[in-house]
Amino acid sequence: MNREDDCSSPIVTNDLPLTKEMILDAAEQVLRRFGPDKTSVVDIAKVLQVSHGTLYRHFASKSSLREAVTERWLHQCIAEPLEAVVGEAGGSASERLRLWLETLINAKRTYSIEDPEMFMMYAAVTLDAIEMITTHVNRLIRQIARIIDQGIQSGEFKSGPSEVIAKAIFIATSRFHHPAHAKEWMAEAVDVEFETVWNLILSGIA
Repeated sequence: MNREDDCSSPIVTNDLPLTKEMILDAAEQVLRRFGPDKTSVVDIAKVLQVSHGTLYRHFASKSSLREAVTERWLHQCIAEPLEAVVGEAGGSASERLRLWLETLINAKRTYSIEDPEMFMMYAAVTLDAIEMITTHVNRLIRQIARIIDQGIQSGEFKSGPSEVIAKAIFIATSRFHHPAHAKEWMAEAVDVEFETVWNLILSGIA
């Protein structure tokens, strides 16, 4: 399946008035066509049939536009599907936590292969847009914490500070979902290694 079909927005038209969402839609199109390094604000403006100066009324710079595209992509394609896992009814907390981690890991692996331009930009923005990435990571940690709370309330997990535990789990599994480790995800041993980490996590919280 082409990831562009899953999370990208519909094709932009030049209907007025121009909105930030229309600019982000166009930016995603151009980024996927040319890649983040070769995409310019002028390219995006051409798709929208406006001057590049018009775009600067909405975004102060190319960097802020790239950051906004990445932020929306992370929200729609990573955070929202994970939120759905947290809200699923039935099953144990450990099953839900395992599914949450697998959903995150599989999404990152899939996007790195099937949507390489967006993934490349996300990896680059991760190095620069510290505040935005921190906000995203904290949202994911709070999702884990809710699952931990569910497990504590049901007696499945040991009592403890859920957000501290959640942050530790996120850090412990970062090799399997942080873009800096993307080249390692295709290694034959990676699934076995995740299983080892998972068992250690489960033995520590259950």
